[in-house]
Amino acid sequence: MNTCVLKSTYLLRGLFLALLVCANFYVAADTKVEAESKAETEAESDNQEEQLHTIVITLERRPTDKATQAASVGHLTEIEMDRVAAQHPAELLNRLPSVWVQQGSGQEHLTALRSPVLTGGAGSGSFLYLQDGVPLRSAGFANVNGLFGAQTGLARQIEVVRGPGDVTYGSNAIHGIFNVLSDDPLATSGGSGSLTLAEFERSDFSWKGGKSDSVSGLLAGVQIFHDGGYRDDSGVDQIKGQFAYGYSAAEYDMRLRLSLHHLEQETAGFVLGDNAYEDDALRRTNPNPEAFRDLDHALISAEFDIHELSGWQATITPYVRWTEMEFLMHFLPSKALEENDHWSLGFLSQFRRELNEQFELLVGFDWDYTEGNLTETQARPDIFSFTQGLHYDYQVTAKEMAPFARLRWQPSQDWQLQAGMRINHTRYDYDNKTVADSVGRFLRAADRDDSFTTVTSKLAASYQATNKDFWFASLARGARPPQTTDLYRLQINQTIGELDAETLDSFEMGWRHTNSSYQFEISAYSMRKRNFFFRDADGFNVTNGKTSHSGFELAANIDLNQQLNWQTSLSYGRHKYQFNRDVSRDSEIISSGDDIDTAPRWLANSRLLWDINSSWQSELELIYVDDYYTDAANSNDYSGHTVANLRLSWQPKPQVTLFARVRNIADKRFATRADFAFGNERYFPGEERNVAIGIKYWY
Repeated sequence: MNTCVLKSTYLLRGLFLALLVCANFYVAADTKVEAESKAETEAESDNQEEQLHTIVITLERRPTDKATQAASVGHLTEIEMDRVAAQHPAELLNRLPSVWVQQGSGQEHLTALRSPVLTGGAGSGSFLYLQDGVPLRSAGFANVNGLFGAQTGLARQIEVVRGPGDVTYGSNAIHGIFNVLSDDPLATSGGSGSLTLAEFERSDFSWKGGKSDSVSGLLAGVQIFHDGGYRDDSGVDQIKGQFAYGYSAAEYDMRLRLSLHHLEQETAGFVLGDNAYEDDALRRTNPNPEAFRDLDHALISAEFDIHELSGWQATITPYVRWTEMEFLMHFLPSKALEENDHWSLGFLSQFRRELNEQFELLVGFDWDYTEGNLTETQARPDIFSFTQGLHYDYQVTAKEMAPFARLRWQPSQDWQLQAGMRINHTRYDYDNKTVADSVGRFLRAADRDDSFTTVTSKLAASYQATNKDFWFASLARGARPPQTTDLYRLQINQTIGELDAETLDSFEMGWRHTNSSYQFEISAYSMRKRNFFFRDADGFNVTNGKTSHSGFELAANIDLNQQLNWQTSLSYGRHKYQFNRDVSRDSEIISSGDDIDTAPRWLANSRLLWDINSSWQSELELIYVDDYYTDAANSNDYSGHTVANLRLSWQPKPQVTLFARVRNIADKRFATRADFAFGNERYFPGEERNVAIGIKYWY
């Protein structure tokens, strides 16, 4: 560690200790406050409590009471996100049941949601990532790092739908949906700014503010993040920005939104060797100092809520998106450079009408047009069947259209039934810009077009047993066409045009209970997936895999007394192969009934919140990840880990909060990702104990 980093470390730890001393002194001293200040604090606390217990969501592309939804939905409020002060989306999302986002190097990540951690085309296309209800990327051009462009640092709420999405959502909502919601420009006045300083030369500055009246409103925000890098030759510079304008008229409300993202990342690769993440001489090294990732992304949308249209309520959202990325594929022997980009034009629409007191009809139509390009070039000499030179150079034009309909029937005050169907038609026009032949392991198809039509559906029932108890059950199918990289970045063992759309059938049921001092939700699910596409240990693509997924989840929020609150998320999942496959590597032979690799059965996140007094608050968080296999044959594994984090905040004035965060307070040696490939155990090491301090100001 260099002298600058050491000085920064000692300074941060000294400031944190000083803050702890102030806390103890403050608690021991006379803590009386003036009556008016106390009343204001209590009113704010009551308002926060109301936000926690009465949450509206956008599962149906409109605000809806969460308690009445026949689906498993997790959410993170702005209050909770302020408390976490996350440096990576994984710190937030892993607080929810059945969610496990593995942090890679920098801002990279892989996702599991009622699933194993998925990579490649499966990792890209199995989850639908939204910003204010609009997909961040086109369905066939998804990114395994799906949260890159999301405005998580400026969000007012994040919602996660577990399991196949409602028929209002289409391609890629196989295992679930992540929806990042920004502030409403028609309901925002004032703003906030925050600054966080942390070890490893990290700094995070964000600001957002808005002003609205009864007719219009403006909202803007920016986040600037710098990471000097925990490991050698690694680091991140990232800027995110958003702008929104709202206009309200008697006939409609309009919200125009712009979201921007720029990322420059120096990437660290896996450390290799048995339990290398425990070796202090290895864990901070970087075997791939040449690796990098650069990204630019923009999304513009205009949401029109039409109050009355011949008896219908309508929402129409046209959008334009653009993204461009280049990165070094350091995780493959080729270490090839990939450059990709795409731009899209499309709209989302839905029309809702109450037919009578019992029936409600919802219909809609979504459309998307995308043009995308990809090149892959290997600069290093031939290695195995990875050949030097150009691997792929192609363009794909994609057209997607999807009508859908859903009927909701409420036969009595306590019962509600719904049935819906969606038809997605996708057409890809592929233009090969190089010679159509095979080079080494790479197969380049001639120009062609491919079409896929998928039908997804959902049947659901819900029952309000008492004013505190709510039961639900649903039967749903999710589907997605192949990613364009699945179809056209081919290898020599594949047959051109052999891929089918992936489908997942799901059954789930759940129970919610809510009262003034505690709330909990228990849900169970069983799912089967067909035409699962992935890359095997020989580096070749499997096109017809079958898997099964089953488990249960618990989310609880309990007030132990007036000062202590306990929140926990617990999930158990069994994710298994349902087919056999032999490969040349014994450690990767797939046998039906074996666990899928990188699929821990147990996940838990538990938090104890302590309101020390009217100004001080602390949170102790425990994160548990069960052991899991790191190869398909279940012959290598990672032992799992338990990590603890501590957060402390002080609010000397209603508009000012000072905070400190200690991550990994026990200084545990663990891995954020463990894998076995090319005959080696390899890991992304988790960070040792580190401290962050910051300030947030509201106006």
